[in-house]
Amino acid sequence: MYAEALQFVLSECKPKAKIVDLCEKGDAFIRDQTGNMYKNVKKKIERGVAFPTCISVNNTVCHFSPLASDETVLEEGDMLKIDMGCHIDGFIAVVAHTHVLQEGLVSGRASDVIAAANTAAEVALRLVRPGKKNKDVTEAIQKVATAYDCKIVEGGLSHQMKQFVIDGNKVVLSVPGPETRVDEAEFEENEVYAIDIVTSTGEGKPKLLDEKQTTIYKRAVEKNYHLKMKASRFIFSEINQKFPIMPFTARALEEKRARLGLVECVNHDLLEPYPVLHEKSGDLVAHIKFTVLLMPNGSDRITFHPLQELQPTKAIDNPEIKAWLALGTKTKKKGGGKKKKGKKGEKAAESADAESMDVEPNVTTSEE
Repeated sequence: MYAEALQFVLSECKPKAKIVDLCEKGDAFIRDQTGNMYKNVKKKIERGVAFPTCISVNNTVCHFSPLASDETVLEEGDMLKIDMGCHIDGFIAVVAHTHVLQEGLVSGRASDVIAAANTAAEVALRLVRPGKKNKDVTEAIQKVATAYDCKIVEGGLSHQMKQFVIDGNKVVLSVPGPETRVDEAEFEENEVYAIDIVTSTGEGKPKLLDEKQTTIYKRAVEKNYHLKMKASRFIFSEINQKFPIMPFTARALEEKRARLGLVECVNHDLLEPYPVLHEKSGDLVAHIKFTVLLMPNGSDRITFHPLQELQPTKAIDNPEIKAWLALGTKTKKKGGGKKKKGKKGEKAAESADAESMDVEPNVTTSEE
């Protein structure tokens, strides 16, 4: 269902389309589609938006999902990052995809930055597997970005996900540094991760330019505080009723009270904001995010969207990166004779083999 939602939003992305309208359409599509599932079960099943639709353009890194009054529109040639998520009964699938608003092949630095994010995502898919460590992934994606003369954007985290938990304790750090350390962790079977890769043609050190652009928040469930303002108490009560666990957009709240109330809630750590960050003007930022299940027979990437045809100015010639990309995503069973496969089994095997080979879809090298 995430695939249909992403494809729907992508099909609506045209020059002069208002970004807020596109975000609203994405969220409405997810609500409608999930609302039609499990209608006849007796137990009430929570479902809907797990992460509000965001469309961040060009040097804007992430989390741009503006208020209804915002007039920002798309333009021909914009680089769009579409970020969204859905859930059924708290089981979450998230995805982010990068698309240049143009016909035909994408070339130059725009192609480099998308290819860097995509190749880093493919390497991560092959290294996020039982027995590997989170630091292995962090080191590998740096090398991929460098090969394309790009940077991994600082501050990004790939999180383990659990039922009703979009940001679990096990994380993969995008860029190591003295101020951003995480506990070393080993991936284990039957875990689920949101692998989040953001690349930039700039320095990879984004800034918060305007706090008023922040519209996405998540309830910090372990925090409590007696709010002083009436508007804050009203908004916080609304949030607890409508969005007790998943991230939400301020558009879904009563707007006048929300502006006042959200500030006090954030100041007392009752809400975690998702800030809108920017690289320098003229820089290009690409974002690829996928959900992966670590199954006994290998890694299952359950959210993915094919890219436009790319013609990067750089080619991968680093043997270490090539070796990572050559790894399969499925593990072969040890011992035993050949078992007969039904048609379904054959199809799944073909699909797995194809995925292990097709690591750079639609990428044309500059030499060709």
